[in-house]
Amino acid sequence: MKALGHAGDDIDIVCAGVTKVFRDFWMRPRVRAVEAVDLQVRRGQVYGLLGPNGSGKSTTIKMLLGLLQPTSGRIAVLGKRPKDVDIKGSIGYLPEESYLYQFLSGRETLDYYGRLFRLDGRARRERIDMLLDMVGLEAVQHRPVGEYSKGMQRRIGLAQSLINDPQLLILDEPTSGMDPIGAKQIKDLIATLAARGKTVLLCSHLLGDVEDLCDRVAIMYGGRVRAEGTCDELLEQEHATLLETAELPEPVIAEVRELLRRHDLALTNVQRPRRTLESLFLEIVEQARAEGVQTSGARSGGAVAEFLGHSSDSQPVAPATDGPAGGAEVVDTGLLDSLVTPSASERIAP
Repeated sequence: MKALGHAGDDIDIVCAGVTKVFRDFWMRPRVRAVEAVDLQVRRGQVYGLLGPNGSGKSTTIKMLLGLLQPTSGRIAVLGKRPKDVDIKGSIGYLPEESYLYQFLSGRETLDYYGRLFRLDGRARRERIDMLLDMVGLEAVQHRPVGEYSKGMQRRIGLAQSLINDPQLLILDEPTSGMDPIGAKQIKDLIATLAARGKTVLLCSHLLGDVEDLCDRVAIMYGGRVRAEGTCDELLEQEHATLLETAELPEPVIAEVRELLRRHDLALTNVQRPRRTLESLFLEIVEQARAEGVQTSGARSGGAVAEFLGHSSDSQPVAPATDGPAGGAEVVDTGLLDSLVTPSASERIAP
């Protein structure tokens, strides 16, 4: 286990030596889904939890939500045990699959979840109006969710995860099934929520999205965290240097080649910089919209709902400091001292 320290109020998730073993009917170990996982997520961070299918991500999320009990190790979420009911109102969760009532309309769906959080009628109406506008579904708010496309269901699912203005947002494949416009909007929304002080735990197989958004990343395989750190720390390539300048004429390139040759070096690659396919796609769509071209389905969403966190002109939370040199962050478990390891009777068989 990594070094332990004293936790502060700016840490929303701590896992220390967390292991989950599923057992059979006779309580014999059957699957070791998660093993000795140490994680620390600070307030205002977007933290990426990555790994192939079966690597332990979903089991880890279920333990953070209190749906599964760890076999050993300790977990604190928002300063308390995951099963503590008091923290449920401060967590928003978007599962990988949109488990929604198919015969409720989009508006009725949000109203239902608002009632679960005991919001009064006025607050529900105001938040629902803002959320429907934000995710671009106000024009189809009275259609049954069962008639929504997968991308539209993800939009309404994201809205329901925000109805309670959560401090901690856990998103599992939030852009799955979305077109590039919707995906870009969701990424912008996540960045804005983090700037307003919310903590986001993001699971996604779209590694480009993770690279664009996440302050820190943990990569899991076989139930263990195999690498953890900032994207810059994990992706920097050694033994190579990248130079960027204005377009060079061929004679200048030849001079550069000769200069490098004199130092026993070679110019290995000369090419024009490329834009991303996403930026080209969005430019074409925006141009079509400017020309008045009409389309059906969900539209681009509006502004971020005002009730979500601080106002847009407030000072954002200072970025979390990185851990010790080398990218390894010290897991801070002072707030875990009072959280006991579960007994064998609390273990849950699949």
